[in-house]
Amino acid sequence: MTAATSTAPTSVPDRSEPLAVVGVSGSTHAPSRTTALVHRIVDAIAERTPATTHVIEVDTVGPALAAARSRDRVSDAADEALTRIETAELLVVASPVYRASYTGLFKHVFDFVDQHALAGTPVLLAATGGSDRHGLMIDHQLRPLFSFFQSLTLPHGIYAADRDFTDYQVSAPELIERIDRTVSRALPLIGRGAPEVRSAYF
Repeated sequence: MTAATSTAPTSVPDRSEPLAVVGVSGSTHAPSRTTALVHRIVDAIAERTPATTHVIEVDTVGPALAAARSRDRVSDAADEALTRIETAELLVVASPVYRASYTGLFKHVFDFVDQHALAGTPVLLAATGGSDRHGLMIDHQLRPLFSFFQSLTLPHGIYAADRDFTDYQVSAPELIERIDRTVSRALPLIGRGAPEVRSAYF
């Protein structure tokens, strides 16, 4: 497996090329509301711009990293997932809120990501939880993590509560609208869409 370059991206990807979008779900089980949210966001991006998409579920990748103490000891499958993260042109990351933070398995995956590989990479942050009380986790936990990687964390995150899902699928109209609005505002920041037209009173 070819090691990821540590050189930060210096320009917006060519508009003629599909955007390489990678989603990462920090859920530790399946089925998962968090994984459903990641898929919905990734699909919303692909509906608006040509994109190649891939979603990584840490409950699948994480166990392959459990016994490894360094990157050169991880399995080929785990290394492939890490390389996808490191070479993404846009990351969509989400975790269920667990004790006021992201899951340990989510953090464990990113412990193996090269600390320079995500510099300048746009990252759309999301989270799920039992109620609205956990929504600040995006800004208090996820955003600082990707600041360490010197990533470009997009201004608007997406938080979803349990009531926004039916049978582990996004169902609340308000959440669907919020996803669409967030994606529409995110793409111009990475050169993949026209600026959103908004009222002066919005």
